[in-house]
Amino acid sequence: MNILRRLPLSRLLLLCGLVVALGVSATAIAFALGTGPIPNEKPLAEAVHDALAAPPVEGFSANVTLNDHLIEGASLASGGGEASQFASSPLLSGAPGRVWIAKDGRVRLELQAEKGDTEIYWDGHTLSVFDASTNTVYRYVAPSQAASGQPEPPGAQHEVPSLAKIEEAITNVKQHWDVSGAQASDVAGQPAYTVRVSPKESGSLIGGAELSWDANNGVPLRAAVYSSTSASPVIELAATGEVSYGPVDASVFEFKPPAGAKIQEIKLPETSSSTTGTPSPDASSNPTVTKHGSGISAVVVVEHKQASTSQSGSSGLPEGLPTVKINGVSATELPTALGTLLSFERSGVRYVVGGFVPASKVEEVARGL
Repeated sequence: MNILRRLPLSRLLLLCGLVVALGVSATAIAFALGTGPIPNEKPLAEAVHDALAAPPVEGFSANVTLNDHLIEGASLASGGGEASQFASSPLLSGAPGRVWIAKDGRVRLELQAEKGDTEIYWDGHTLSVFDASTNTVYRYVAPSQAASGQPEPPGAQHEVPSLAKIEEAITNVKQHWDVSGAQASDVAGQPAYTVRVSPKESGSLIGGAELSWDANNGVPLRAAVYSSTSASPVIELAATGEVSYGPVDASVFEFKPPAGAKIQEIKLPETSSSTTGTPSPDASSNPTVTKHGSGISAVVVVEHKQASTSQSGSSGLPEGLPTVKINGVSATELPTALGTLLSFERSGVRYVVGGFVPASKVEEVARGL
């Protein structure tokens, strides 16, 4: 990962955006075609190469809109409790806002809502999400990278991949994904290129992803994820106006929780991905992860032995979600437009089953456990 520390902001942002688009990660986002200039047509490899080779920008800010239809139809708002609060968050209901990104990679995203704004801060080590409606800060500290070696000095340069290398990478991606050309358009008044990738494999709820970037400097301006059941994006985030390329004042990224705010530290459990290895001596703190099937339509199962019976009521999912029966056991289920999560406990073991597939396939795997 040291090479990432040497990338200028515009190149780092483009690479991150391409990972999201090509990996169909879970992120993404509001399309805003304006009436700005349209760039010249180019082959995809050339458009990507030019974006990576563009002079770095000193910073970036813009008005954005997040459109999110991920949990529409899940009836969470009527369930009350955590599920209702979960559904009303701007992160899941969508909202307008603004984003700021510093040259060193610090990020602030602000989403506006009637019940209270949601603010997200990232400083390269700590992710903080402030929900004003509940006066709660959710904080996640990334694992230390000290063991990976000394970081590269700031401003260190790296060689831009050649056009041939980029063409080779696109050819490899096309083995499993359909890849469009660089579609010339404009986003938020900026000349832009858009690429769309769609899985060749059927059976999943992932229909594809799109990424748009500024034709002049490679900064991503829009990203979207689509379902295989709809032509409209499920999650979409895009610049909508007041795009600015220039230094961002350091005070923009300063965040102090308001007085009385609740602080919730988020810690991810260590996992074991082996299905045949020797179980950990402390099975209660080391979940086991297995995969059923292959490719994008696979279903993942996480098994976590509960440390005590006091944990038996916690599913790890918000309270108030729909429930289904799995071999006589009540299971909490979160169906979304892009996949399904299912959680239940049996014989002192908590199971979380999920995948980018319809609920029926996740339930089928769960009943076979």
